[in-house]
Amino acid sequence: MGAVSEAAVASNGRDEGGKLEAIESGTLAGIGSFRCTSCDYVVNLANDDELPRCPGCGGTEFVRASLFGTGRFHGRPWPESEGAEELGWLDEVRTGLTEPGEYLAYERAGRATVFGLTNQWTRVGRSLAADIRFDDPTVSRRHALIVRGPDGVRILDDRSLNGVFVNGERVEWSTLQDGDEIIVGCHSLRFVSVPEVLGGAEDRGPSSRVTA
Repeated sequence: MGAVSEAAVASNGRDEGGKLEAIESGTLAGIGSFRCTSCDYVVNLANDDELPRCPGCGGTEFVRASLFGTGRFHGRPWPESEGAEELGWLDEVRTGLTEPGEYLAYERAGRATVFGLTNQWTRVGRSLAADIRFDDPTVSRRHALIVRGPDGVRILDDRSLNGVFVNGERVEWSTLQDGDEIIVGCHSLRFVSVPEVLGGAEDRGPSSRVTA
């Protein structure tokens, strides 16, 4: 190995003893990939993002991902560990949906949010221009696109850093089915399809934009 390559390895987040230096969450770590020291979950950062708590285990210590590693992104395991009690909020959401159509729903801090997919394109990301916005560094500014067409509803990865997962599998695009789990950064959303009105529907339209 030449001197230039040795210097590059030495500067890859290592101290003088050759060990990777731990970086705490909340630090402006710079652009790159960072691996949780507890569970190996990899987070990719861009621009001036702070390292978040690990979306996989809640850990606070990261190291820079190796230049010579596999670069594999460790997503959430699936089937997920949520049981019937944890998904009770989704049953309540279904009960409250009286208009036929397609929806995205997610639960945060004990509160369920439902977004009606009424446009051909729905943008998911951290940008202020996103229709569904999550303000944290695990979500790219342009993370995913939801597309409604005559052949169904699809989700597309909008060149995100941390990827889009459907039912535990990383996808470039995927047709969505009722009940599918979508992972965007550290956020879990559910796709809900209501095929018809069962009677007694209130005339209420879905919201046009939500922010978490």
